[in-house]
Formats: sequence, structure tokens, C-alpha cells
Amino acid sequence: MTQELTSPGLAPQTTAPGRGSGWWRDAVIYQVYVRSFADSDGDGIGDLRGACAKVPYLKALGVDAVWLTPFYASPQADGGYDVADYRAVDPLFGNLEDARDLIGAAHDAGLRVIVDVVPNHTSDQHPWFQDPELARKRYVFRPGKGERGELPPNDWESIFGGPAWTRTDRGDWYLHLFAPEQPDLNWDNPDVHAEFAAILRFWLDLGVDGFRVDVAHGMVKAPGLPDIGRGEQAQLIGSQVLPFFDQDGVHAIHRSWRRLLDGYGDACGKEVIAVAEAWAPSAERLALYVRPDELHQAFNFHYLQASWDTASLRTVIDESLDSVRPVGAPATWVLSNHDVVRHRTRLGGGLDRARAAALLMLALPGSAYLYQGEELGLPEVLDLPDEVRQDPSFFRANGQDGFRDGCRVPLPWSGDLPPYGFGPGGSWLPQPADWRLLTVEAQTGDPSSTLELYRTALDLRRRLPGLGDGEMTWQPAPEGVLAFRRPGVLCTVNTLGRPAELPLPGQPLLSSAPVTIDGASAVVPGDTCTWWAI
Repeated sequence: MTQELTSPGLAPQTTAPGRGSGWWRDAVIYQVYVRSFADSDGDGIGDLRGACAKVPYLKALGVDAVWLTPFYASPQADGGYDVADYRAVDPLFGNLEDARDLIGAAHDAGLRVIVDVVPNHTSDQHPWFQDPELARKRYVFRPGKGERGELPPNDWESIFGGPAWTRTDRGDWYLHLFAPEQPDLNWDNPDVHAEFAAILRFWLDLGVDGFRVDVAHGMVKAPGLPDIGRGEQAQLIGSQVLPFFDQDGVHAIHRSWRRLLDGYGDACGKEVIAVAEAWAPSAERLALYVRPDELHQAFNFHYLQASWDTASLRTVIDESLDSVRPVGAPATWVLSNHDVVRHRTRLGGGLDRARAAALLMLALPGSAYLYQGEELGLPEVLDLPDEVRQDPSFFRANGQDGFRDGCRVPLPWSGDLPPYGFGPGGSWLPQPADWRLLTVEAQTGDPSSTLELYRTALDLRRRLPGLGDGEMTWQPAPEGVLAFRRPGVLCTVNTLGRPAELPLPGQPLLSSAPVTIDGASAVVPGDTCTWWAI
């Protein structure tokens, strides 16, 4: 007799694990790129009121928290990561009352709220940088080289391409590891420390539950700002030691922030956290950011960069778990975000592989980060016209690939034509004409859809304690197949482009593609992940 499993329906009714102390250790956190999530006023740009209206969607999806990208006052030279006022909401996105309403609505729905903080640099429109005397104390300025100081102070390149230095009317140079509109702060100045401590307290008082720390590895530069000695430096990030990233001095900053967060949490009776966006040359270096007296989590970019094959996946999973185990921190897992090509496109293999990768990630021990739209199976938009692109690195050479706009196209919510319910007007980046089958409306209630796969997986993850934080053990499996055991659950992943036959490991709970069961065997299609009750 042959049984075909499509999408689950076989979940045991266990009690949900508690989400109190240490809630972040196995949380699923959903990234909202505010400008592309939902538009309330018809200007084609997502805003805080739009996001607030979609809180019921996030609740129904089953996530534990939402991370909001910057909505602060900004000239928008880099999508809001050039902040002119950390205590104000940019009019594009609303106002402080809208921020309060969104935080309150999320809390009423049982969701926590994490906001971005950007401590490596500000906008060049920040009041500090606009004051020439103050700027030279609170930012990184240096005299140039050459007979008349006409050459940059060193050979550092911007992550977005081109020199990392810009000369001023005074003849000196200021450092910007990103766009020229984003001058780097001088963290040797105690005023910078005091200001960011005050910024953290401001948003904690407004009710947020934590912070995602942008460029958490970049605030401290090597003494003397030494040359690197080669170009195309952006390609070295995360693989080699660089004098402007991952310097040991950043850890003193993070320890001071941890003391602030712990003290605030103790005073108000809730746990508030910080998550590092940190690129480090190794998993061991990354683990330093999550020592018990530093930040709570760090994004696992090594996992994001892994190839879709058993050797690469097993290696990066082992290295990730082994590196955080000695410091007692949970691992984190992420497949997509606002800075990388969406994983449906990046991994190759189309939607089947993307669905399998999602179930694999959600079965691993620790915390998972989802990027808006991945639950819809959205692909990267590769054919945006040059004239609509806004990624700063698109306009410069030798930096990042310059194509971050493709993952930032606004979400499709409903309808058959753009803007697919994104808002009453258009959308700031054009949406593909063939997304009507990918909308939330089109996928809701369809048991074979990617949205319902995510909803079911998140529901199972919440109800099965064995899928939370904790240990896992690898199990024997055929070539091209990964198998690992969690308490009460076995996860199998066929990374091959063809079906694989397995001894029936248990009762099927959920599969990313139909699995055929015949007696004591199961045939799983290529690029399929399956959860089994054991």
C-alpha cells in the first residue's frame, strides 16, 4: 500500500514551551523591511501604520518577535541606515506616535519588538557632523598623505566601492566605511558612548524589547589605521582579518551595553536583548560577541553562505554549534535578509529547494530569523531597470555587488495586479507582473502553498519542545541526505536533484514536498526536507 504525504496534519497536541526568561534562545524573529512591507498612505513607501495593520498577519504566521529596519529621521542615502536623528521617526514612515502604536499592537498580540540601532556611523546631516569643530572630535578625521595632503590617509575601500575617505573643504579627510554620506563615529570619544547609551534608553522607555546592532563589528579600528595592501576589500569581509572590522576593542562596547540592558530589564521586569550583525573570519571569532557578558545573539552569516550539499551544510552546522556551546549562547540561523539575494534564487533549485532549506533551518537548535516574503516563496527580482535602483553600491565600483534592491521589492498582499495590495498607490520599486499567485491572499488556505508550509512549521515548532533550543545528533543517511535527531523528532534532508529511498524513520509530521510511503520505506523527492515523529 502506498501513502502520499503532502503537507502535514499529523502534529501531536503537545503543550507549547514557555516563552518567558530566555525567550530569545529558540525564538523565530521576522524581519520587517519597513519601506517594503505595507503602505498606509498611498505614497508607494511602506510605513509604520502599514506595519501596524499587518500585526494580525504576523501573529497568525506564528513568529515570536518582529525586527524593524531603521525608520529614523534620515536623508535615505542608504535606505535609512544613514541616521540624522535617532530619536525621531522619518516623515516617510510616520511619527513617534505611530511607533508607539506599532509596539503596543505587537505586544497586545504577544509579539516582541526589536529595532535597529546604527552605532558605526551616522548621516552626514546629523547635527554632530554639521558642526565642523564637533565633527572632528566625534568622527574619524585624519590628515591626508602626499605633499599637500591630497591623498587619502590609507588604502581602505568603502564597502560600497571606491575610497573609504572623503576630503573636506579644510583639506583633511573623514572615514566612511560605507557611503560618503555615512561618516564613521569616533568611539574613542566618551561623548559617543554616552549618546548611544541614552539612545538605547530612549527606545527601551518607548517599549521595545531589544536591538539589532548594525555593523556591530565595526566601531573600533586598528591603532594607526594601517594599510591593507590590496584592493577589492569588500570580498574579504567575513573571511580575513581586516583593520577596520572585528577588532577586539568592540567587545568592551558590547559589554557596557549588556550591563545597560540587564539593568534596565531588571528594573522593568522584562528581558531585553541585543543581536549583533557581525562579520567575523571564523565561527570562533563570532562566538566572542555572545559571551555571557556581551550580546545575546549574533547573526550566523557562515550558515547563510553555505552551499546546498551535505558536506557544506553539515560542516557549517557543526562549526556553528561547537563555537557557541562553550559560551552558553544559542546558535542563530538565517537564509535571507535585506542585504543578500533571496535564498530561493541564491541556492538555485527553485522553490522546492527554498522550501526544503526553510524546514531544515527551522528544525535546527537555536533561534531562526525570517526575512519578509520568504514565507511567500518570493524570488529575487533580477530585472529591475537601472533608473529605479537605489542601492548605493550599484553606483560605485569594487564594492558589494550593488543589487540589494532585488530583495527589497515591496510585498504582494492581494489582487491580480501590482501593487498587489501593498498600499492604495504604487510601490517604490516595481513588482513583477507574475506575482499574483504569490500573494498572501492567493496562498492563504492552500495546503500546498509556501505560506501554509511556514505557518504549519512554526506551529509545530511552538508545540514540539524538541524543536526548541538544545542538542541534536547526526544519524546515518544515504549519500546526499542529511539526517539528525532532535528530542522526539527526526529531520531528513535530501539535497540531491533526484528522489532518495529511506528506511521509514517514523510518523511523518511535515514535508516540504510530497513523500511516498510504501511499507517500511519512504521515497523523498529531490530537494526535500521532512520532519518525522520518533
